Amino acid sequence: MNDWQIQQISIQKDHVHLLLQTNPRDSIAQVMHYLKGGSSRVIRKEFPELEEFLWGDSFWADGYFAESVGK
Repeated sequence: MNDWQIQQISIQKDHVHLLLQTNPRDSIAQVMHYLKGGSSRVIRKEFPELEEFLWGDSFWADGYFAESVGK
């Protein structure tokens, strides 16, 4: 298991802002893979009716923006 901490979250109509504290050894690409893949599985299971609104198999858009902050 990881020891990531959500510091702040803001859910917009078409995107999510997330301030997440991770370990320096964790790659951002791998963190995003876990976040997007895991949340997609949970949301699809809880709301199966959303399938008809998806374009193809993807729940989330392909890209993401990441920026580091702190010390």
